[in-house]
Amino acid sequence: MRRDSYRERALVVRTYDFGEADRIVVLLTRGRGIVRAVAKGVRRAKSRFGSRLQPFVELDVQLYVGRTLDSITAADTVAYFGSQLIDDPTRYAAACVVLESVEKMSIGAEPQLFDLAVEALQGLQTTAQPLYDVDAFLLQAMNCAGWAPSLFDCAQCGASGPHHAFHPVAGGAVCVHCRPPGAVDVDPETLHMMWLMAGGFREAALSVGNRERFLQAHGIVRSYLYFHLERGLASLNVLDQV
Repeated sequence: MRRDSYRERALVVRTYDFGEADRIVVLLTRGRGIVRAVAKGVRRAKSRFGSRLQPFVELDVQLYVGRTLDSITAADTVAYFGSQLIDDPTRYAAACVVLESVEKMSIGAEPQLFDLAVEALQGLQTTAQPLYDVDAFLLQAMNCAGWAPSLFDCAQCGASGPHHAFHPVAGGAVCVHCRPPGAVDVDPETLHMMWLMAGGFREAALSVGNRERFLQAHGIVRSYLYFHLERGLASLNVLDQV
């Protein structure tokens, strides 16, 4: 019986062993979102492409459609982002945040999320601002997922900002009239910086940022992500401890 096959550009998110010689590979694909596929026999010494199926590798991959799991039958390396990350704990931890977050945030075919993840991994190889870059990625990924925070207008009533408080459950910045219990005070310049980060305006965001604003933005991004995912990211905990 003929099985359908397809080819995808994919990013290896994580892998785990399956059976005696196989491996399950979690892929972020450009055209189908997250795909979990089996790579048969890749743990054997003579595997044709087992070494390519590791996190931080971008692939051109061929898959066959299976009943429960698709099967990887060919994989060509497009780029490997890990070589310059492994020796730097902070950049490596930030890159792990990118991979863990896309697995949890992807809800289908999202080419923009794939492109953002690849761009983030490319940038993290050489960046001097890994915390900034990972937070900028998360803000842009939240937009892809459809739950970007309001960073200027009040998330509750729409009143024009700037505002001085933020609440994850409320949806972002809140005005003095809508501010709920538990909202945190925030520098309006931090929210402006985050708006620039979410829009991809790196140089402009860095020009208005300072250490205090970067740390405040990181805390806000973390709390907002936690609320929407209903759990924390293990890699984000590691990043904060490096």
